[in-house]
Amino acid sequence: MSDEGSARSGLLRRLGGPARSVWAKHDRDTDGWVPLWRHMEDSAAVVGLLWDRWLPAGVRGLVAEALPQGDADARALAVWLAGVHDIGKATPAFACQVEQLADAMRGHGLEMRSAKALGPDRRIAPHGLAGQVLLGEWLEERYGWTPARTGQFTVAVGGHHGVPPEPAQITALYGHEELLRSPGASGRVWRQVQTELLDACAERFGVAQRLAAWRTVKLPQSVQVLLTALVIVSDWIASNPDLFPYFPDGASRDDQERLAAAWQGLDLPEPWQAVETEQSAQELFASRFDLPAGARIRPVQEAAVELAREMQAPGLMIVEAPMGEGKTEAALAVAEIFAARSGAGGVFFALPTMATGNAMWSRLLNWLERLPGVAGSPRSVYLAHSKAALNENFAGLMARAGRVVAVGVDDAVPAPRQRRDAQHRAAAELVAHAWLRGHKKAMLASFVAGTIDQLLFAGLKSRHLALRHLAVAGKVVVIDEAHAYDTYMSVYLDRVLSWLGAYRVPVVVLSATLPASRRRELVAAYSGRADAEPETVVPDAYPLLTAVAPGGTALCRRPQASARSTAVCLERLDDDLHVLGDRLERELADGGCALVIRNTVRRVLETAGALRDRFGAGNVTVAHSCFVDLDRADKDSTLLRLFGPPEKTDDRPTGRHIVVASQVAEQSLDVDFDLLVSDLCPVDLLLQRMGRLHRHQRGPEQGERSERLRTARCLVTGADWAGDVPAPARGSVAVYGQYTLLRSAAVLLPYLDGGSGRPVRLPADISPLVQSAYGQEPVGPDRWQDAMKRAREQFERHRDDQAARATVFRLGDVGKPGRPLFGWVAAGVGDTDDTSTGRAQVRDSRDSLEVVVVQRRGDGSLVTLPWLKPDSKKRQRAGLTLPQDATPTRFAARTAASCALRLPMQFSGETMDRAIQELEQLYVPKWQGKDSPWLSDQLILALDEDCQTRLAGFSLQYSPDDGLKVTQDADD
Repeated sequence: MSDEGSARSGLLRRLGGPARSVWAKHDRDTDGWVPLWRHMEDSAAVVGLLWDRWLPAGVRGLVAEALPQGDADARALAVWLAGVHDIGKATPAFACQVEQLADAMRGHGLEMRSAKALGPDRRIAPHGLAGQVLLGEWLEERYGWTPARTGQFTVAVGGHHGVPPEPAQITALYGHEELLRSPGASGRVWRQVQTELLDACAERFGVAQRLAAWRTVKLPQSVQVLLTALVIVSDWIASNPDLFPYFPDGASRDDQERLAAAWQGLDLPEPWQAVETEQSAQELFASRFDLPAGARIRPVQEAAVELAREMQAPGLMIVEAPMGEGKTEAALAVAEIFAARSGAGGVFFALPTMATGNAMWSRLLNWLERLPGVAGSPRSVYLAHSKAALNENFAGLMARAGRVVAVGVDDAVPAPRQRRDAQHRAAAELVAHAWLRGHKKAMLASFVAGTIDQLLFAGLKSRHLALRHLAVAGKVVVIDEAHAYDTYMSVYLDRVLSWLGAYRVPVVVLSATLPASRRRELVAAYSGRADAEPETVVPDAYPLLTAVAPGGTALCRRPQASARSTAVCLERLDDDLHVLGDRLERELADGGCALVIRNTVRRVLETAGALRDRFGAGNVTVAHSCFVDLDRADKDSTLLRLFGPPEKTDDRPTGRHIVVASQVAEQSLDVDFDLLVSDLCPVDLLLQRMGRLHRHQRGPEQGERSERLRTARCLVTGADWAGDVPAPARGSVAVYGQYTLLRSAAVLLPYLDGGSGRPVRLPADISPLVQSAYGQEPVGPDRWQDAMKRAREQFERHRDDQAARATVFRLGDVGKPGRPLFGWVAAGVGDTDDTSTGRAQVRDSRDSLEVVVVQRRGDGSLVTLPWLKPDSKKRQRAGLTLPQDATPTRFAARTAASCALRLPMQFSGETMDRAIQELEQLYVPKWQGKDSPWLSDQLILALDEDCQTRLAGFSLQYSPDDGLKVTQDADD
């Protein structure tokens, strides 16, 4: 078995026969293999190109600052670590795994016992850990490094399989020398080969003259993470046999030919290089966004741009402004400025839900089409959530991309990829790059919109966490709807912000408003300073911009709100469906559109049923979370068509119409109603709901609305107001907690029923109400205080429990420079991804089931749901056959998968086990595996021809109008 390859390899020339015989990779199917020296050359060369052509300037700069000769040292260090990362394969514990390759090594004096003879002790010496130990010993012996200094460098070798070694693992390996070098005379040959390989790498990769100078370096932990991630990426690329063919076929090309062919085949888009514009804020917005002719940008937008330019260095900016002030556009404008100043190579826009992520995806693409440095150039983009492939815009980009098959290190080899044709390459200016797919690599794309979970995962101790950190380290991060995250999620968010500060990642946080205490926590987490208090500012200043650089103190700006203002009259309304119906009869007597928001799906359906009996089914629309995905999307588009901005739709109902919705109507949808009825909820969310009331001007002084509805009114219900203390509906307490609801009611008391003689004025009253509701001062009448105290005690127990549970798998804080990352993700969760299980690790939510909903016809056949509308290409989706004796067509399977539904909380806990057992009765073998990726491993809920079924003691009924209705069986 020849190990020569190309005699022109720079590394090969430095090695003798025994070192050349060491193997790194083997394919059992083809018997192809790769010598260790060849994989060292490939990995080092890949990192060199990643550094030069793919890694954002900001990431390169952070590594460079830690080393004496800056960028030259940083690049050399990255190349060298990639080159030596598999030195642990030059050990008996690894080499014994393939007998014929081990025999070839034995022929060069590298004796070793068989894998069977070594037994389970081999697990003590995984090759990453073995390599870390060997490299550390070599640095001490060859260059006089102290043991305390080696770990910060060698951990990139030890952690290149995703988990940095723990101290106990290192200690255990030192007690098994025979796993590193065979005992006896052969041990000297093993040591000579290991030293020869490391000496050759030091010379070949240009660090032999630098290692002495690096002895005193203290690498920040952020730099250790980035170097580890680079080694992982380079290893995965260099391990792809489609790019770097195995021997003997791959032995004919020299280093440069082999590398050039691989890099051309990989075809990674280069990072965005933003250039700071000298345009005024008005000119910047006009050129990046579709502003109406003559439109002026809002004061908040102008102030955000000015503050971004004024900051000494990019950092964290918190934008608190009312709904409709253009915070999203402000964030993108600031992101462009921050990217130019920081060297960031992309943007990640994090949103609370998949629905808001999908909405942002289209806006992100529109922005990119106008963004200098992007338009006309290939740039990688990604929609990052678990159902992204069902988004038609994103699916189109994925279809345009070629197929690059990449494998994890030492994984099985997949089928060869098909090369892209020139037409596809030329068309793909924005590409969902084939290699940048999968839950571990997707975030490495330059421009990403996705759920907040993708960011919170960076604070979760999990395998290959370094890749998630590399992904965010090279971007500007935008966090939307920051007020929507509870204590559990905030524990993770704060830790992630502390790491982002260490990476000097610019961050823009958007919120309608934040409690002052939460604002201080965000600033402290990012800046790394408990005393990074904002400058003296009026406690309830609003709108408000807060900015801080890593390690700095905060700046605050108070731009004016736009001239738009809404006065909302609040009234109590008894929590009675007859009372609600009577009131809507009066208010809508001359026509008009009302929005009724309930806090639970059950209350939505009960209310809708009563109102349909009174107003007619055609005049009542239902919207909540228990619709299948396609119906949910259709609901959103229908609401926008009927109740969107007047300049974008002319389909608004002319008579009376009522929308009964859950919290899905709180955010992201630009809808406008004449009257609002809302269950009592936390005051910040009630203010969000009020943002759907008189959102747009309809004629002078709202003259196009019926006379009775020209004054904005919000009727607050969902509570028994008759007692000494309001009693919120039980379902609302389960969702939000008694304490938060009582404080909300207390701060609203002066406004309810005209008690203060004035309405709630938006936006002027937003911050005072929020600060009072979430502050520490007592609120509400004296007679409420005993109940308030009991509720607070329960709230604090729940909050402390959330925080304690969140810390179990939370990543540690940034350690001191020079401290190795040993045990960085110890006691973690293993692999994580954006599945329901993965999301549950960063959200405090009870487990729930997701099912794919299909219909079973009378003859037993399965089909897609019968009312589905055609897709954007006019292809029929309703009633498609889903054969049980064959794999469904890709289109039929994708359509079925687009009808996923998360079952309500009745199916959690013990009921979940029973439900899973019953759902697994419908297991279709032909729908499993790689031939049916859309339906494989999915739980299937089959409705009968009346769209009904029974599950775990409950009766289920589904309709495209009402979604899922669940009632408990009488005998359960």
